[in-house]
Amino acid sequence: MQQFLTILAFYRPFVIWSFLVNIAITIVYPFIMPAIITKLFLVIFVWYLARETNFRRKLCFYKNLGISPFRLFSVLFVFDVLITICFLVVIKEFI
Repeated sequence: MQQFLTILAFYRPFVIWSFLVNIAITIVYPFIMPAIITKLFLVIFVWYLARETNFRRKLCFYKNLGISPFRLFSVLFVFDVLITICFLVVIKEFI
């Protein structure tokens, strides 16, 4: 549970951007599979960005806590996809 809360702390700066992407996906093409693929590409992009910039020090912090970068980004992806699916289902009910 402690590691999951630590991963959510890593996700906190990306919540607003994720929500904006969810809104864009809803406007452009509001289906679940393209949304999941889009989120996968975005997580891969954030991983690449983290590896190539000074953000790498933050990854070392999580590695020292026993959370590998793969685990960090995979849990981030799963959590983000769950939020996206819930958002799309709720929006589809009202549209």
